Amino acid sequence: MKRRDLIALLGGAAGWPLCARAQQPATPVIGFLAMGSPGSARDKLLDGFRRGLAEAGFVECRNAAVEYRWAGEDLGRLPELASDLVARRVTVIAAMAGPPVLAANAATSTIPIVFYTGFDPVERGLVKSLARPGGNITSRPARV
Repeated sequence: MKRRDLIALLGGAAGWPLCARAQQPATPVIGFLAMGSPGSARDKLLDGFRRGLAEAGFVECRNAAVEYRWAGEDLGRLPELASDLVARRVTVIAAMAGPPVLAANAATSTIPIVFYTGFDPVERGLVKSLARPGGNITSRPARV
C-alpha cells in the first residue's frame, strides 16, 4: 500500500464517526409548565408525566430532554415561563392544569401543546372538540 493511500484511508476513517453522529436524529426537548414547585406535593404529577413519556417510548436523559418551568404560586410568572419555553424551541409543551394551559396557548400557535386539566377545554375555547381538537393543542385524558 502506498503512503498516500494509507493517509487517505486513515483520514477517511477518522472523520467517519463524526459523520455518523451528525446524521442521528435530534433528541426531542419537552417543555413542562406547571404551577407549584417540584417536591412532595408534585411528586405524583411528575411520576405520571414520566410514566406517560415512557409509555410513548421516551425516557428522560436517554432519548428525550425535559425543560421544567415551575411558577410556584405566582400566576403572573406563567406567561414569561411559557414564552421562555417557546424561545428555547422545545418540541412540545406539556402544560399541567388550567393556568399553565392558558399561558402556553397564548405563547404559541405552532408548538404542539399537550395538557392535563380539570376544566372543559371545549367550553373554554381551547379546542373545537375532544375528538378533533384542531390547532396545536390537545388534551391528555386523565387516568383513574
